[in-house]
Amino acid sequence: MPTKILIIEDNIDIRENTAELLELSGYQVETASDGIEGVRLAKSSLPDVVICDIMMPNLDGFGVLHVFSNHPELARIPFIFLTAKTDRADMRKGMEMGADDYLTKPFQEVELLKAIESRLKKQRPAVSPSPELNQTDVAFAEEALAFLDFEHFESEKKHQTLGKKAVIYSEGDTPTRLYYLIKGKVKTYHTNREGKYFITSFVKPGEFFGFVDILENQAYRESAETLEDVQIISIPVRDFKQKVNDNIHIEIFFRKALTGYLLKNESILFSMAYQSLRKRVAQALVELVKTYGQAEEGPVTMRLSREDLASRVGTATESVIRTLSDFKKEGLIEVKGAEMTIIKPDALANLKY
Repeated sequence: MPTKILIIEDNIDIRENTAELLELSGYQVETASDGIEGVRLAKSSLPDVVICDIMMPNLDGFGVLHVFSNHPELARIPFIFLTAKTDRADMRKGMEMGADDYLTKPFQEVELLKAIESRLKKQRPAVSPSPELNQTDVAFAEEALAFLDFEHFESEKKHQTLGKKAVIYSEGDTPTRLYYLIKGKVKTYHTNREGKYFITSFVKPGEFFGFVDILENQAYRESAETLEDVQIISIPVRDFKQKVNDNIHIEIFFRKALTGYLLKNESILFSMAYQSLRKRVAQALVELVKTYGQAEEGPVTMRLSREDLASRVGTATESVIRTLSDFKKEGLIEVKGAEMTIIKPDALANLKY
């Protein structure tokens, strides 16, 4: 069955020319001249991709995306906005609302086809990097960097192998490089005036880190440190910023990552303020399972100091130890020395108190 694409565009020339191009490329195309008609068609036909103009009569593109976001059957559909080159503020607004991609008018035919192909590929399950460092790991990182159009900075790339407890960057430093984790585990953390630290995130292989403060043009508000032996690729900040300015798709990629980072930490701070210690520890363990657990089902074993776990939860180490002891008695986890095995992550995620 051919891929179905819905075009919502009030300009008849753009609408018909785009539809003709996509039909010649083998896609099944439906068109709508305004947002209301577009929503009606989307609900009835459930297209595989939606291409939508922003400025339209009756219901604009932002309104269409809002409707999609509130209907589960529509929310999963990749949503590509069309916008004028000068409407960068519109781009950021749509990105915050959940748009998947942008095309700026006038766009080239190849840009349209590549955008659609990219959105369709991202609907397929992603392949996780191998737990062992080999050429597959490096290829995985290179593929991610190539996606962001960094492949011609070969001389500026830096491959690093670091041991446990190595500081990658420190709070207060000026960012100089964008980092990508190939292998191992990294934590980022903030330290207060009394020297106590709070872990702001755990980084897993296949993720970029250190970009939050780069995007906001300020010194690091957190430090990054390895939890075990790691393999990292990095590129200079000046090259990263140049690519963000030159390529709207790269900006979308990292702005979405920034939004996800902020929402995740907002959720954790809410949990610290209103949830019980048991639920907070359980939430941190579930986060670790999701971050570092294997794709297959079954118990997940990890090494993480009680101090680090306490700093993620926002409590005293002794309190975490007592809570882990309770979880062990309840059969939710096993503890053997420094190793901890999460036996029932679903039960931890659904704790009621």
